[in-house]
Order: sequence, then structure tokens, then C-alpha cells
Amino acid sequence: MRFDTVIRHGTVVTASDTFLADVGIKDGRIAALALGLTDADEVIDATGLFVMPGGIDSHVHLDQPSGDGIVMADDFDSGTRSAAIGGNSTVLAFCMQEKGQSLREALKVYHAKADGKCHVDVSFHLVITDPTAEVLGQELPALVEDGYTSLKIFMTYEGLRLRDDEILSTLDAARRTGALVMVHCENEDAIRYLIGRHEENGKFAPKFHATTRPVAAEREATHRALSLAEIVDVPIVIVHVSNREAMEEIRRARERGQKIAGETCPQYLMLTADDLDQDALEGAKYVCSPPPRDKASQDACWQGLEQGVFDLFSSDHCPFRFDDPQGKLNEKGKRHFRWIPNGIPGVATRLPILFSEGVMKGRLDINRFVALTSTNHAKLYGLYPRKGTIVIGADADIALWDPNISVTLTNEMLKHGADYTPYEGLDIRGWPVRLLLRGKTIVNDGRTVGDADRRGSYLARQRSSMVQ
Repeated sequence: MRFDTVIRHGTVVTASDTFLADVGIKDGRIAALALGLTDADEVIDATGLFVMPGGIDSHVHLDQPSGDGIVMADDFDSGTRSAAIGGNSTVLAFCMQEKGQSLREALKVYHAKADGKCHVDVSFHLVITDPTAEVLGQELPALVEDGYTSLKIFMTYEGLRLRDDEILSTLDAARRTGALVMVHCENEDAIRYLIGRHEENGKFAPKFHATTRPVAAEREATHRALSLAEIVDVPIVIVHVSNREAMEEIRRARERGQKIAGETCPQYLMLTADDLDQDALEGAKYVCSPPPRDKASQDACWQGLEQGVFDLFSSDHCPFRFDDPQGKLNEKGKRHFRWIPNGIPGVATRLPILFSEGVMKGRLDINRFVALTSTNHAKLYGLYPRKGTIVIGADADIALWDPNISVTLTNEMLKHGADYTPYEGLDIRGWPVRLLLRGKTIVNDGRTVGDADRRGSYLARQRSSMVQ
């Protein structure tokens, strides 16, 4: 067979194996894994490089409605370009239903934002904020059949959060349709109470965002979400876990026999609440929910990655510009932490941070890295084995990693729409030097290739491996 492309002399890494092999690519798919493949239109020399599946970031916010006068920093063009720079070949973004809106109306708007603008493949989670009988009984079953097989619900944020009875109804609809539910776990009533106490005491600076969203508010909501899922008997994903106490709730639920997936993010490994306590409103850059915690929580999250509490490592990329009246420093945000847009950029830095801090420092083996950043995402969200692994028949989404490159992170190199990165100046060892999407190089040496030819496609998905 003559191949379109052969990747030669690299070390292939999957979630389960590491081996020397050439990779033959034909018509956008992996057609052969063997030594000595040479007959190809293009030969890529991967000597000294790891040949890994492209990253899959299953928790990304792009071009979402974000409140009056607030504009998210990344649309699908800039956000997926940044994802590619960081070694990701697929992102799963959130299509948010607004109150009174049908899911199909929300999808129509969101597809229009993404179509023709994506540098990598994309798929959508449905965010349900208005779980009417029509939405849960008619729209959701049809949409799951159409390949929209995951949804997200919030236990916090006024206007987004669901009451417990609404959560139960949504979980039951997911059980009947085979959808997988992601839950943002924080107790909104506790948070609103603490905000009121802070306001009484004149505490408005960014650092007080963290003290109004304490560990207990996340732990309680995590326990409640798991209890509601147990009542309905349905698997759920607990997203962006930030601390040991919430992790222990996940452990106990698993011991009871529940099917639970856990996720954490770079901000809970690399940042702390002290980062919010800076002069001149610099702390606003680090406002996200749940907030970064303390060093002990960082250590716990690393242990969760090592020990299997967490199945997923995602970015929760939710970018806003800092020095911008439509971003972090909007007029109300300057005066009160509650009006600072929640979220930080991170889609490009997710993989390099975990590779450098995890693999290169001996916390994780490289197969676990692949599982946490690609394979588990594909399995959990209905993309496996088309995505997330290197096997004959899979899409040739391949990242070539050089473990010997040292990089100092700067905002400019990330090519996102935000005017800062929380990780400015961080020294990184190891970097994805080339990325292929369905066999075509889309990033080489830190630059997107053929920028005008955005090759990303929308992906309909199968049901999750957790619900089958």
C-alpha cells in the first residue's frame, strides 16, 4: 500500500502501550502500524519524538453569552487555533440554553458561530437551564439520537442553576435517553449568604471571590449531586474538582457502587487563592469557579490524578480579557468581585503543563498522561475509537511531542483571544511540536499551517461508555 503520509522512527504512546513503530496514514485514517514503512507521498521524521493521540479537551467555553456588556475573549476561530497550538485535535464546547429558549434554537445559534471557523474538530455539550417538560420529554430524546449525547447542569449561578427537583427530572431524562450528565457542584444559597456577609463588611476585592465559595460549598453540592444521581440510578461526571473533600465524596460514591467520573483542571494544580490577593485588581485574572484553593488542595488533586479519582484532565477554558471594559475590568467588576467574569484561559496550556509537571517530574507515567488528556475523554463522551488512540482505523489525529524542548510560557505564543495567561513565565519541559488532524498537518513548530483552510469538523457522538 502506498500511504499519503508516514510518520517514521517515533515512539508511539497510547493509554496502554509504548512501542517503536512507523504510522502509515491513508485518507485521513491510520492504515498501518509497523516498522519500515516508507512508501508515502510525505514522510515525517519523528526521531526522538513521542507519537501520541491528539489531545481532547472536553471542557471548553467558546463564544458563550456572558451577561450584559461582557464578551468572551475567544470565538471558535481563536479558541480552536489556541487549542491546536497546545496539541489538541478535538474540543468539546458548551451550547448554552437560555431561559425560554428551546435546545434546537440554542444549537442553531451555536452551530452558526462554529461552522467554517474551527481549526480542530468540535462537538457540543448541551447546557440545560430551563428543563421544561417539552425540553426533557421531546427535545432531549431526539437530540441524543442525533448525536448530542452529553449535557451539563449547574448548581450555582443565578439564572443557570437548577433546583433539586429540576436536577432529578433532568437526571431521569438522561437515564431514559442515555445521555451523560456533567454537574458543576457549588451550593448557590451558601455562596449568596457569604456574599451578603462580605458586603456588610465592605469586602469587595477579587480575593473575596475565593472566600465566598469555600470548600464546604463545593463538598456539600458534590455530595448532593451524587445523592440525587443515586436516587435516579444514573452515572454523572463531577467537573472541575478543586479539593480533597470533594474527591472523598467521589471515592465514597464509587464504594457504594455508583458510576462516577471525576475531572480536575490545571488551575487546581498550579494556582492558589493567594493569586487572587494582588494589588491593582491583578487578582481578577484568577477569578474562576470553583476558585483555586491552597497548597494542600493542590497536593490532593495531584494525588487524585495519580490514584484514579480523576478520569479526566480538562482545561475549563473560559477566557475573558483582563484590561477591557467588556472583560475582567468592567466598571462593576472594578468595584465588586461578584461582577468579575468567572473563568480563565487555558486550552493551549493544559497539555504542556501536565506533561511538564506530571510526566517529566515523575508524578505520572506517559500512558496515564494519554489516558487523562485524550483516551478517557473519547471513551466517556462517545468518540472512541475514532478519536483518542492510535490504532488502525482511527482518525489520524496525532501529536508529535519533543520531551527535550524547554519553553517559557508567554501569552503571545498561545494565540488565544485573551490578553493574559495565568501561567506567564512558567518554565515548561516538553512541547507538542507538530499536530496532525485526520492526517493533515495543522500545527508545525508552534505555528498553525494553512490558517485560511480551517479543517475542523463537527462531530456527532455515540452514547457514553458509562451509560451503555
